Amino acid sequence: MKLRNIAIIAHVDHGKTTLVDKLLAQSGTFRENQKVAERAMDSNDLERERGITILAKVTSVLWKDTQINIVDTPGHADFGGEVERILSMVDGVIVLVDAAEGPMPQTKFVVGKALKLGLKPIVAINKVDRPDARITEVLNEVFDLFAALDATDDQLDFPILYGSGKNGWMAESPDADPSVGMAPLFELVLRHVEAPVVEDGPFRLLGTILEANPYLGRIVTGRIASGSVRPNQQVKVLARDGSVIETGRITKVLAFRGLERQPVELAEAGDIVAIAGLTKGTVADTFCDPAVEAPLKAQPIDPPTVSMTFLVNDSPLAGTEGDKVTSRMIRDRLLKEAEGNVALKIEESADKDSFIVSGRGELQLAILIETMRREGFELGVSRPRVVFSRDENGQVLEPIEEVVIDVDEEHSGVVVQKMSERKADMIEMKPSGGNRLRLVFHAPTRGLIGYQGELLTDTRGTAIMNRLFHDYAPYKGDIAGRINGVLISNDQGEAVAYALWNLEDRGPMVIEPGVRVYQGMIIGIHSRDNDLEVNVLKGKKLTNIRTTSKDEAVRLTPPVKMTLERALAWIGDDELVEVTPKSIRLRKAILDPNDRKRAERARETNVA
Repeated sequence: MKLRNIAIIAHVDHGKTTLVDKLLAQSGTFRENQKVAERAMDSNDLERERGITILAKVTSVLWKDTQINIVDTPGHADFGGEVERILSMVDGVIVLVDAAEGPMPQTKFVVGKALKLGLKPIVAINKVDRPDARITEVLNEVFDLFAALDATDDQLDFPILYGSGKNGWMAESPDADPSVGMAPLFELVLRHVEAPVVEDGPFRLLGTILEANPYLGRIVTGRIASGSVRPNQQVKVLARDGSVIETGRITKVLAFRGLERQPVELAEAGDIVAIAGLTKGTVADTFCDPAVEAPLKAQPIDPPTVSMTFLVNDSPLAGTEGDKVTSRMIRDRLLKEAEGNVALKIEESADKDSFIVSGRGELQLAILIETMRREGFELGVSRPRVVFSRDENGQVLEPIEEVVIDVDEEHSGVVVQKMSERKADMIEMKPSGGNRLRLVFHAPTRGLIGYQGELLTDTRGTAIMNRLFHDYAPYKGDIAGRINGVLISNDQGEAVAYALWNLEDRGPMVIEPGVRVYQGMIIGIHSRDNDLEVNVLKGKKLTNIRTTSKDEAVRLTPPVKMTLERALAWIGDDELVEVTPKSIRLRKAILDPNDRKRAERARETNVA
């Protein structure tokens, strides 16, 4: 059978997963009466809620006599570890670009990786029916982007399609009749993307995606570089340095047919398949015939830029809401995550009760925490910290990100001011249509932690910020942190409305009445810069005198809602977020006020 392997790459929300839905439907993958969820490829609950693709997935369609394997890749740079590996499995890419927004940082990130691998792109301008579409300018921007990324003449001579993924059509002209459907895209893939190059020799496959299956154990997905594979075949697994990790038999070979994975008796070189039966082989390892001595070349992964400490939950409410609370359970879960996600790095502390988890960004780590709490875990998590490195002269280097902010002109002044306070350098400012400006900065990662919420407040929710790892650069100096102190509960019990009402002049609350609190838990934001211990359990004194003023109902201002991302970005270095399946609480790392004061004095002595 003829084969084509392609990846669809795009920025977050440019319509990638929706386009795949239409390709599946129009290729006859689904029966006419079959019920299929919208965005069928985003199968994970978190992906559906957030509308982003987190995990790469493979599907396959049959067009005429050719099987087209399609990989839907994440568009968010925090999941770039996925993207880099996936591109090594394919022979061509469809670069999907929004007709109004144009190429964005994540487009640049993924396209840069694809061009470096020598893949020939097809450019699809999506959402041409948007009222603010600017098709010609966007096409010029795509060409400029390719040129800036050192594309070869061959890659710059890319074919272009226009259409609407949502309405299920792609054509060579933006004014085409939508009834053509996706046929022009299928035909272009067959013409423009080359068949997989197959090497001679015995079976070899580079592990690209790893998952755990309750029935089959570890399942590794990859493209067969040479030879063929059958169930019950003897194989060995080689690490990147050529050492043997394990030998064993393949129990099942699964090929992608539509959204289903079907067991097959034989898979040939060039096809993308999943194999089961091995217990140690992981991503970037070579699965091969016992006769093979040299591993396949694996793509190096960009270094982690942000780290957090995951601790065993030691609050007085520990174990009341989750069933996975021990350090051993947390350790096993983190190690399992690191196996399949090579962009994550896990280090165990000396006391065995905490783990330093490093990744590509706060979003990647926040999604890991959110996944764990849904699985029943309870943990304490520290504020994200930046991973520094040193050059050969011993100078401290910190990660710098390229930040692109699209904002209404009237709000651009405050954005430039706030970014300069965070030690960012402005690289470019240009109009992006509809009285909006596109601002491009190079900013230190540590200055961006927690800025998303502030940006939305400053611009009345109209700004869009996109970030991308740029490079390591010399340390840029101190950046001002949070200016407010916190209100801390001085006792354990349930918060009382009357007490919260009496404390409102001290600053906004982050909890509601009836919430269980404990000593050392943060219940509000102090209006001044110092921390204040308060009593939130104090009820109203009852008397037998009735007056109108005394009987007024307590009217509370709604509390500040702390989502997981907001809480992680907001807390200070001496604070933690307590994460459980039911709650997100803020607390001091040291709960006892006397111990806290002693630690503070010790810190001041060390600094002095």
